[in-house]
Amino acid sequence: MTLPSATIDNAPGRHPLFLIGGGLLTLLIILALAAPFYGGDPVNMDPYKRLQPPSKDLWFGTDNLGRDMFARTTFGARISLLVGLMSAACAALIGLLIGILAGYNKTFDNIMMRVMDGLMSIPTILLAIALISLTGPGIGILIIAIAIPETPAVARLVRSVVLSVRERPYVEAALCGGARLPKVLWRHILPSTVPALMVQSATVCASAILTEAGLSFLGAGVPPEIPSWGNMIASSRLYLAIAPMTIFAPGVCLAVTVLAVNLLGDGLRDMFDPRAKRRH
Repeated sequence: MTLPSATIDNAPGRHPLFLIGGGLLTLLIILALAAPFYGGDPVNMDPYKRLQPPSKDLWFGTDNLGRDMFARTTFGARISLLVGLMSAACAALIGLLIGILAGYNKTFDNIMMRVMDGLMSIPTILLAIALISLTGPGIGILIIAIAIPETPAVARLVRSVVLSVRERPYVEAALCGGARLPKVLWRHILPSTVPALMVQSATVCASAILTEAGLSFLGAGVPPEIPSWGNMIASSRLYLAIAPMTIFAPGVCLAVTVLAVNLLGDGLRDMFDPRAKRRH
């Protein structure tokens, strides 16, 4: 029988951070997916309506090319959430595989952890810019460029969990009872890594959303024709004094999204380890 490595308190009412963060993130995902039905056209330009203030028809006003800022903000949520969630998923899967293998194979551990140390010594933005400069901008390469620098933190966390769990009596009993190593890893080791992996994935997701916005602001993210919050802030920074909503709208949405993901991660931490909440 698999024994959990952390005590899980599943009563949702005891974890307001989880409820608030999860609720906000779910709402943002629904709004992003439904953007084509209510958001309007994010790329249609009307020079006669450039830099208009918010109104009944244009909730967030227009940018310097006369594009509807509300439509661009809602469609930009799709890019940020897609990049954040997919980068976190890729980093979690690759880091999980590396961490489990490193925790059980000393030779692989010595080699791969040195590679992870090398990746961690390179700033995420610089490594992402280097990878994007080799292939050109695009959503797919952006996800890969963000996931690679985030993988070492996940791998090292999973490795530390595996090293502690593999010495537990029920794991040694399973091995002594004739269970094969792949079965032990699947039934006993892997479930013990899930709580820490979920919390770390939330942190990676928030970091990936900010990294995507930073890369897009620098012109190394998604192509300019695709609406993203980073692109919107970059193209509107010169018009802050006369059209502040062109920056405030994507900026506030970016901050709320990152806050929701961080609250969700804190709620997951408290749910999987109630002792952490009591220490605070």
